[in-house]
Amino acid sequence: MSEDPSVTCAKCSTVWQNRGATNCWSGDPATAPPKPGNCPSEIYDEVVRESFDEYRGDSEDAKIAFVAARVEGLCYQPVPGSDAVNARWTRVEDTIAFAGLMGYKKIGMATCLGLLDEAERLTKILTAQGFEPVSVCCKAGSIDKLELGLAETDKVRPGTFEPACNPIAQAEICNRMGTDMNIIVGLCVGHDMLFNKHSKAPVTTLIVKDRVTGHNPIAVLYGQNFYYKRLQKQKVLAGNE
Repeated sequence: MSEDPSVTCAKCSTVWQNRGATNCWSGDPATAPPKPGNCPSEIYDEVVRESFDEYRGDSEDAKIAFVAARVEGLCYQPVPGSDAVNARWTRVEDTIAFAGLMGYKKIGMATCLGLLDEAERLTKILTAQGFEPVSVCCKAGSIDKLELGLAETDKVRPGTFEPACNPIAQAEICNRMGTDMNIIVGLCVGHDMLFNKHSKAPVTTLIVKDRVTGHNPIAVLYGQNFYYKRLQKQKVLAGNE
């Protein structure tokens, strides 16, 4: 297996903070900051350019890329008397606009059991916007976690019946219903991967599962200098799990 050079675009954050721009986004490309030594625009230039060819033509990928870029532009509005722009749409509105411009009609929702209320609220919005929403819960079929090979002690509440999540079934049910697009509503890490892998329709995520932060995982990134500083100092898993 060949070893490709590593890239760390996250480090360009310091370039942005110091220069107000990066090499791949600046007011004038001619005066843009120089590319870092591990910039993918340099190391993987061929990949970048060949990939962009996928967005040309009449393929589904090309249409998705075009509509996504249109929605990004529609999301922002100019601030009168300034060169600044403000975002005017939420993620829900972005999703609705994207689905509408793509011509999608039947929208599948892969929802967590713990977010059925949120799924119902989203159903009302999508219906009002002219779509045909369908929803599939992660626990559909109610199959015991023990059938996954887990021990009784691996359950959240040992000694009780706990159904396993079944994201492959969620995806296949959406496939059979012929959904045009699917939305993840709070699936767990791993379960979302399996749903994405087995869904025939394009998938977007509206809600990610984060039981502690009210499904707002970015809170951990902003709080790591104090509340979540432990994540830079100790392992999440001790090694004996």
